[in-house]
Amino acid sequence: MTVADSLLDVADLTVSYRVDGAWLPALRDFRLRLGAGQVYGLVGESGSGKSTAALALMRYLGGNGRLEAGARLRFAGEDLLAKSPRELRRLWARRIKFVPQNAGAALNPSLKIGRQVLEALQAAEGSGGEAAYATMLRMFRDVNLAAPERVAERYPHELSGGMQQRVTIAMALISDPQLLIMDEPTTGLDVTTEAVILDLLRGLIAQRATGLLFITHNLGLVAQLCQRVLVLYAGEIMEDAAVAQLFASPRHPYTLGLLNSLPQPGARKASARLQAISGNPPALRLRARGCAFAQRCPLVIERCHREKPPLETLADGSLVRCHRWREVRPPSASPPPPNPLHKEGGGYTSGEDEAQPALLRARGLKKHFPVPRSLRQALRGIQPPPIQALDGVDLQLRAGQTLGLVGESGSGKTTLARVIIGLQESSGGTLEILGIEARASARQRRQDILGKLQMVFQNPQNSLNPYMSVRQAIARPLLKLRGLSPAEAEAETLRLLALVNLRADYANRYPDELSGGEKQRVAIARAFASEPALVLCDEPVSALDVSVQAAVLNLLADLQAERGAAYLFISHDLAVVGYLADVIAVMYLGKLCEVGAAEAFFRPPYHPYSEALLSAIPIADPARKTARILLHDSLPRAHQQPRGCRFHQRCPRKIGAICEEEAPPWRQAAAGQIRCHIPLAELAAAQGALPPPAAGG
Repeated sequence: MTVADSLLDVADLTVSYRVDGAWLPALRDFRLRLGAGQVYGLVGESGSGKSTAALALMRYLGGNGRLEAGARLRFAGEDLLAKSPRELRRLWARRIKFVPQNAGAALNPSLKIGRQVLEALQAAEGSGGEAAYATMLRMFRDVNLAAPERVAERYPHELSGGMQQRVTIAMALISDPQLLIMDEPTTGLDVTTEAVILDLLRGLIAQRATGLLFITHNLGLVAQLCQRVLVLYAGEIMEDAAVAQLFASPRHPYTLGLLNSLPQPGARKASARLQAISGNPPALRLRARGCAFAQRCPLVIERCHREKPPLETLADGSLVRCHRWREVRPPSASPPPPNPLHKEGGGYTSGEDEAQPALLRARGLKKHFPVPRSLRQALRGIQPPPIQALDGVDLQLRAGQTLGLVGESGSGKTTLARVIIGLQESSGGTLEILGIEARASARQRRQDILGKLQMVFQNPQNSLNPYMSVRQAIARPLLKLRGLSPAEAEAETLRLLALVNLRADYANRYPDELSGGEKQRVAIARAFASEPALVLCDEPVSALDVSVQAAVLNLLADLQAERGAAYLFISHDLAVVGYLADVIAVMYLGKLCEVGAAEAFFRPPYHPYSEALLSAIPIADPARKTARILLHDSLPRAHQQPRGCRFHQRCPRKIGAICEEEAPPWRQAAAGQIRCHIPLAELAAAQGALPPPAAGG
């Protein structure tokens, strides 16, 4: 692609931040040439400079950031460096749009959603009135927002994180921009909604020739959406290549490490460890004189430490920055190492091990939330039906076993975890923990039961107290739940840090001094401080980079093998669940629709909802294309449960009125149970075989 053909042309772009009086380069010699109608992926771990690059391309850096002299930054032939703030605002209003990762922070909390979107449309098009309102509702439907009229009347805090993200995507797409920059836009979305958004982006690009810079840590999305991908590390380009070339034969050790971090199809925790990249990216002040990746590189030689490799341009137009790029082997040539903790006949508990005691048993578990009455309803004496977040869940979990729980946002997964741990009181049914019927509220439960249940949340930043050191955070359950003395708690704290592969000096650090992966390790160490029998993991790796995700999954598997803890593992990533879980349960609108052994879960028959989830997973292989089943509608509102099968309104395999009027029966499959009216032999024949998915990241 020539400069004249490019929509966005960037060269020699260096960005520095002022930290404690010194200017430190965060992005060095960045270059990129993006054409109209092209999708360019930008990948790398947290701290690599991806978001800095995105903001610099828009000239939207904060007050402590600056572009160094000598850069070239052109958009559609225009010099962005010569634009005034007023001219830039006109570009941002219509021609260049940015979708941030944190949608909650991007939306104005004091304005209703509809007003914010209409203001964006007014700035872009200069139009308003009924036509603008209709355009807004159409775009809300396009991004899979149910009841768009109600969404428009809500404030941001009244929407879930996934709904907020879809609103920001709608605001960006509504003006048909020439250039779209998206920073981790699908991190908070389910795979089904993610698939719909990707189709929408493909359509926009095909119709409008929009250029898209897609920043993500999900390599599956890159493989399925992008034509070219740029790999960043410590603010420097490590590799830039066509997607097919990069996935088939990466030329940089860092790229190879990212690809090898993904769970391979069919891999299970008992047979293979995930290949995480050792160490952490260097801090801004500690950028190396030689190769930035030298401290973590398996191919490092003495030359790498003293001499920075040049960014070479290869014959096929690819870029690579490595002294030894000719020696890098393709991913398939590096088999995953066996798990040393797995022993024949021991190590992990399979889903069928009847000898293990039932650690957790739920029967008919319910959780209903009352809906406040409107004034009109109160005057008429009408009480709206409650939100049925859980409606008769039967579940069993044995000691040392992992139960993977999957389903879209709003299906009831987190509510189930909160009811089990006692943060919310159940509305009905029974719950037994360690053979003892558990009280509904954690405040009413025995001290020994409280210590046997712990939880690891999705965002460790929010679950760790910013004013408590790592030592204080881990010692607290040791003192409160195990009754250790201060001296004993100190020794146990250091032992737990070693258990999660953190040095003893981390005990003195505070959360803001830790990376995302380190925070999650501290949260896991704190969870295991009380020697729990059951750990509830609510999306513990979904926000982590692929390498950090692999390290955390290895850690969870190791702790389970050593300590025999059981996990209830909630995730929307079926590849991750398939690697770690012994049993997989699929939840939809407060009910389980499929439960079965993980090793057979990816072979038909499966529930039509499970089939849709599996088909929507982005495979980290550009050569593999799957026939996706797109669920264009969102889940029905939880207080308006459909009759019959709860999935019938969205089911692509609905067989008739029986699905709409009668609750489906449980049918016994070879590896579990499926709740469906369709005979399993017919389901299996219609579905064919789906290969186990590779994680998208």
